[in-house]
Amino acid sequence: MTPIHVTNATTTSEPVRPLKISKPGRAPVTHNACTVCLPLGVSLAFRGVENAVVILHGSQGCATYIRRYLISHFKEPVDIASSSFTEASAVFGGAQNLKTAIDNVRTGYQPAIIAIGSTCLADTIGEDVSMIVRQYLKEHEGETDLPLFVPLPMPNSRGTHIDGLHQACRAAVEYLSLGPEDEAQAPVESVHEELKAPVGIFPGLVSPADIRYLKELVRDCGLRPVVLPDLSETMEGGLWDRYEPIPKGGTTPTEFAALREALGTVEFSTTVRKDCSAAELLQDRLGTPLLRMPLPVGIAATDLFIGTLTAWSGTEIDHAHQRERDRLIDAYADGHKYLSGLRVAVFGEEDLVLGLSGFLKEVGMEVVIAGTGGRTSQLAAEMQRLYGAGPEILLEDTDFEALREVVAEAQPDMLIGNSKGYSLSRALSIPLVRVGFPIHDRFGAARVQVCGYRGTQMLFDRIVNTVIEERQAESIGYPYM
Repeated sequence: MTPIHVTNATTTSEPVRPLKISKPGRAPVTHNACTVCLPLGVSLAFRGVENAVVILHGSQGCATYIRRYLISHFKEPVDIASSSFTEASAVFGGAQNLKTAIDNVRTGYQPAIIAIGSTCLADTIGEDVSMIVRQYLKEHEGETDLPLFVPLPMPNSRGTHIDGLHQACRAAVEYLSLGPEDEAQAPVESVHEELKAPVGIFPGLVSPADIRYLKELVRDCGLRPVVLPDLSETMEGGLWDRYEPIPKGGTTPTEFAALREALGTVEFSTTVRKDCSAAELLQDRLGTPLLRMPLPVGIAATDLFIGTLTAWSGTEIDHAHQRERDRLIDAYADGHKYLSGLRVAVFGEEDLVLGLSGFLKEVGMEVVIAGTGGRTSQLAAEMQRLYGAGPEILLEDTDFEALREVVAEAQPDMLIGNSKGYSLSRALSIPLVRVGFPIHDRFGAARVQVCGYRGTQMLFDRIVNTVIEERQAESIGYPYM
């Protein structure tokens, strides 16, 4: 493989085309939101931490809604505890509710870690979950079986599910890996065959199948992957012989410790704020080298990712992955005639939209609309910086009603995004290729891959076949060959 120069992001020398950043006049209330709430991201992040349980401080409905939402996507049981606010709690405070919830979780689950996230109701009345945790620890001083606590006070109205996931990962690193700045750390313990140098991977919201593949890539580059969150087993771990209150898998204590001596970290996000980034925390505190890049979808982005790993390890790419790259290039050549010039609308989390946009440009498709419910206001700038041009219309902090209006006017050939775009697809008779989160109306969401050469190959095949199926359905007919 040709040596790859590692930089912070791919750029292009093409002339910059101005973006039309559109924020259509929405009603004061959101119509069919493109995002979910912060606590969902918190719950998902700690689902990827070994032997951890999440308690949401607020009404029981919050935990129930999030559980149902995650179960519909992953098709796996998900337990989320709640402090179960009542009317009295909303008036007089819910500290005792939270302490009771902690006692119940300790009795029922015996977790090593309890993450406590606040919700809208708790934030509205000014609940301080960090203070309540300190009170609980003081009241139970001397007990030897206390779990580690990770309090996550986060105003729910100021972010989305992906913000919650990033903030939860940063808090996990701070509490479980680094500790307070003035606190001496215990030495990192080595484990038998895990003698390879560790590398931290912060993938954001990707499927368990993508995480398994990313770990395989890192290992084949001669490094030890430490992934946070690691959903590869906890959200798709196979059939159980008996019920497990806390599924096996997730980022382990040894892996959290290994982050302190990581060769570097890779974060698949260029839009997350620095104060919400776990990788930035490691860089600021320990000087750990950091690559922030879009999701590695497509050849160029995957080359950058693998080139970084091989530069850190001093090895060459494994032959099997080189062959996957060769086959992907061949597929691009074979499928180019179907996709060249097709106009696409892409929607989802900002980092997914960025990763997909680079890939679609790579295969000759034109992104005419990019939409996200994200609120970082970084998407337009990152489109320009990474690709030198962007879509004709870019919607930030948007909803599906606003997206429907611009899609109806632009009439793209295809939609690419999560299953919440189905009603839009059906109403406008535009085919939808499902990627991202959530995928509630199809089976196998946990196995949908988009990352690396392998995931890109799967996505490319799906897009080409969607085009062929759409042409076959046309009234004028479509020949077999």
